[in-house]
Amino acid sequence: MTTQPHPEKPSASSEASKASEAPNEIVEPGTHAAPATYYIKVVDDGPLLVYGSPKFAQVFIETSNGVSTKYTEKTQFTLTEGAAVCRCGASNNKPFCDGSHVAANVDLTETATTGSTDNTMQEFDGPDISLTDKEEFCCYARFCDAGERVWNEVMLTGTAAKDLTLQIAQNCPGGRLIVWDSKTKQPIEPAEVPFVGLIEDPSLGVSGPLMVRGGVPVTSASGAVYEVRNRQGLCRCGSSSNKPFCDGSHASVKFVDGLF
Repeated sequence: MTTQPHPEKPSASSEASKASEAPNEIVEPGTHAAPATYYIKVVDDGPLLVYGSPKFAQVFIETSNGVSTKYTEKTQFTLTEGAAVCRCGASNNKPFCDGSHVAANVDLTETATTGSTDNTMQEFDGPDISLTDKEEFCCYARFCDAGERVWNEVMLTGTAAKDLTLQIAQNCPGGRLIVWDSKTKQPIEPAEVPFVGLIEDPSLGVSGPLMVRGGVPVTSASGAVYEVRNRQGLCRCGSSSNKPFCDGSHASVKFVDGLF
């Protein structure tokens, strides 16, 4: 499959210059920022432009007894520099943009805050670790339902509960959940290679967000940089109320990208 670049896409060199000059970039604690060549630019009322040519693959949520357990990577796509990825849900060349947003009558206005999201998080304290939860980044992937559910699991004693809590948080595609060491007060976050994934959720029969991992900055159409986070879910159904981020709306609107 070939990419479909947006006709009004800025050059890679000019976008790289803008990204390197971002004056108010906020990096979430525990996030390992990607090299400067990696970033995503939101086009006003248009697609997502992806720079740095990260690995781009289709990932399926696997389940056991109705609970999400892991991702399985399948089809890999080629990303040319500045490739345009559909975020309105209407392209006939998914996952890439074909210009359908112009006539799709989908409101792609960005509504997410570009500042720190620390003031939105809830904290759940356990004996050895704690959990922070930023609910606005929920992608409805349902990894959090494993065990006793993550908000209860974090409060249990023992290595098994701690390991499961970490596994759940690190599978959370939108970065809603972060685990912290109670002694050091530092996030327990792995350094990840920049990666972009198309989430498919066959147990619900829907397609999920664009999963972005590895501290890749996302720049709004206005030029402001969103908080840089290890894990992010970007809406590609056009229905989120927290654009450009996913809020799980793909599940309620039954978005299917036709790629599985």
